[in-house]
Amino acid sequence: MRIAVIGPSGSGKTWVARRLASALQVRHIEIDALHHGPNWESCSPEELREWVAEATAGDAWISDGTYHQMIGEVVLERSDEVAWLDLPVTLVMWRLFRRTVVRKKNKTVLWAGNLEGPWRESLRYLIWPAFKRAFENRRKLPTLFARHPHLRVHRLRSDRDVRRFLQSLESA
Repeated sequence: MRIAVIGPSGSGKTWVARRLASALQVRHIEIDALHHGPNWESCSPEELREWVAEATAGDAWISDGTYHQMIGEVVLERSDEVAWLDLPVTLVMWRLFRRTVVRKKNKTVLWAGNLEGPWRESLRYLIWPAFKRAFENRRKLPTLFARHPHLRVHRLRSDRDVRRFLQSLESA
């Protein structure tokens, strides 16, 4: 079982992927953790592609985030299923804002020891791109998925859809 969980920042990708990986007893691959180095330095697209290819080798994993615009379609090529978190944009933005506030308040340590940056950076590099990505995904992902007919795509448009999807896999 190889499942890619995708959606904009704040949609719940990591939460869904962790829950599935735990329930199914498979590896969880958090692509953000591969991408972000100390001081928020990004690895090169070539390095990320190599690390993602290495991490997605094998038959049992759940990944969150595809980074397909940066590294191509390696995750989709290797996945059996996609859980596309296509939740209402207002809900995603609210969750992303709330998560950012909590992380800043609690000084939550993220990948490679990073902390959430100043609000200006959060707006520029996190919140605005997530807002754009939510709409962009709706335009571009169906075409992208069509290039991979082997994929079973689960387009999850509500919390109820997410719960049903999780329950269906957890009970299998």
